[in-house]
Amino acid sequence: MALMITDECINCDVCEPACPNEAIYQGEEIYEIDPDKCTECVGHYDKPQCQQVCPIDCIPFNPDMAETKEQLMEKFYQLTANK
Repeated sequence: MALMITDECINCDVCEPACPNEAIYQGEEIYEIDPDKCTECVGHYDKPQCQQVCPIDCIPFNPDMAETKEQLMEKFYQLTANK
């Protein structure tokens, strides 16, 4: 399941550099997460780094993007194979 950033985001700029997949980017009003690049940090870390650094807890799991750990690991392999 990819993560999402809610409209409580204060644009503090700490989540974007914390993302190892470069899935977080500045949207029109707040930061956004590209679900095609988000692996919840599976393959990199034990916990999603954006959630760890967010000072206001505005990065929940996106219920519309449910993925298993295996699917997230496969996405991680596909993303890192291109680097």
